[in-house]
Amino acid sequence: MGANLKEVRERIKSVISTQQITKAMKMVSAAKLRRAQDAIVKMRPYSNKLNEMLTHILANSDGEGSSTFGNAREVKRVLIVVVTSNRGLAGAFNTNIIKEARSLLKDKYPVQSATGLVHILPIGKKGFDAFRKQLKADQIIKDYVNLFSDLSFENVSQVPDLLMNFFETRKYDAIEVCYGRFKNAAMQYAEGEQFLPVPKVEVKQNKQKTRADYIFEPSQQELLKELVPSILQTQFYRYLLDTHASEHGARMTAMDKATENADEILRDLRISYNKARQEAITSEISEIVGGAAALGG
Repeated sequence: MGANLKEVRERIKSVISTQQITKAMKMVSAAKLRRAQDAIVKMRPYSNKLNEMLTHILANSDGEGSSTFGNAREVKRVLIVVVTSNRGLAGAFNTNIIKEARSLLKDKYPVQSATGLVHILPIGKKGFDAFRKQLKADQIIKDYVNLFSDLSFENVSQVPDLLMNFFETRKYDAIEVCYGRFKNAAMQYAEGEQFLPVPKVEVKQNKQKTRADYIFEPSQQELLKELVPSILQTQFYRYLLDTHASEHGARMTAMDKATENADEILRDLRISYNKARQEAITSEISEIVGGAAALGG
């Protein structure tokens, strides 16, 4: 009985120690989330408006004035950018993003995947670790795994610049990005978006079937040459800010749940401990009474 009590006491100490860690991690994630959430909330309206403007301009542009980044072609080679966190303990956050990337491989690009013509550019160690086991070494571009160590726009913009170069030089015919979209501290979504070619929106026509007429100053070609790369850089920056905020929201939620679970385990363990003590005391009293009765007999 004594051994059983000691075992329960040790388990209680272990759970209390774990709970202290989960509480601390929740507080750290909450502090980081406030900064990350502020950054994405400020960035998102600006990015969305720029992206809307880009898709509408490209939808109304054709011929020599159109941007090469909006021109779709036969997809032979594909690059998928997988944006995850560097650390775990964030619930299913990273797993869902990796699943989204794998579903693209399976559902959207099965032929290219089967022939080894889909490559992965992981940002974040979790995505790198997942695909390192699945793909060949030459199918993974691992130069930007640690990009989250510096989330300045200047540092991040080197990746979309590289992606645009890949597309222009026809190294890849389609580039997708899988990332974590932040909604609030408790809700994050794994999403996949086509980065290049820029998806074109359908131009809604009125009864006279006239299309939107933009006035370009300077020329359309010159404007698109400067405007499109800038918008794509901003769009890609949003992917990372979204994922960064999502990571801390997911970890804060996961640590909060872990702390609650520790409370339940402690409650059950303390009940078990009290029962074991009562049984031990009852057993000792029975032994004393039994011994006294034997002496009296």
